[in-house]
Amino acid sequence: MKYVDTALVQKKMNGRLLLNTFAKTVFLLSTLFGLVVLAVLIYRVVSDGIGWINLDFLTGKLSTNADRAGIMGAILGTLWLMAVVAPVTMFLGVGTAIYLECYAKKGRIHSIIQTNISNLAGVPSIVFGILGLTIFVRAMDFGNVILAGGLTMSLLVLPIVVVASQEAIRAVPAHLSEASFGMGATKWQTIKNIILPAALPGILTGAILSLSRAIGETAPLVVIGIPALLIPFPGGIMDRFTILPMQIYYWTLDSSLVAEYANLAAATIVVLLVVLFLLNSIAIVIRNKFQQRY
Repeated sequence: MKYVDTALVQKKMNGRLLLNTFAKTVFLLSTLFGLVVLAVLIYRVVSDGIGWINLDFLTGKLSTNADRAGIMGAILGTLWLMAVVAPVTMFLGVGTAIYLECYAKKGRIHSIIQTNISNLAGVPSIVFGILGLTIFVRAMDFGNVILAGGLTMSLLVLPIVVVASQEAIRAVPAHLSEASFGMGATKWQTIKNIILPAALPGILTGAILSLSRAIGETAPLVVIGIPALLIPFPGGIMDRFTILPMQIYYWTLDSSLVAEYANLAAATIVVLLVVLFLLNSIAIVIRNKFQQRY
């Protein structure tokens, strides 16, 4: 009969406990490091920019004079850009996910499409800027207007929505669909009335992440030639525009020539964070409402 060696067991347990403590400490320090860096960054930005935020700054036009510069044009441009990105991304992204999960036959072609969509999520954003410049700005002759910028940014964030929507659809319990088919519902009726409502919280989560990325991207818009000049306020999707990240980028570059531009950039970062927080908060409220309902 083989007996348990208590000394050996105790030795192994001590080693495992030591490893657990080490891993816990490393993860805790990693978390604290990220939080400290974030806190320092927010403190620095807010302390440099909060004194420049006032009604004139929020409602004024761009100006070469730092004391008179405003960002209303950039705010309107950002909102107009999101007004293009959100519906285009949701319609194409969710539609693609529904087709791949509910209609497309599983096979080699399906696997190739799925792999390419996943790979697109890791493509550098500037590549999408070159694509937008080639197709929307030049080939379709839109110019550097809101529509061209919105379609370019939609291509950038589309893979995120597709993948998130697919995962949300897969997470819907199969017995719900089977019960719907058993009641005589067609596939589209099942998708519309059963699958999509149940998957909506996950789909909206992907949309939140995609809009958060789109609102902070600059490289694709730099490539398609979005200016940060003294242009009129945009009033439609065919108007020229600038956005908050572009204005931050140019003011940061020019801060070596005019020191006050660094404060303007910091103030614009604060406004961008507030706009991003509000957009995400609205989307999260909508998501939680449907999550409680279904």
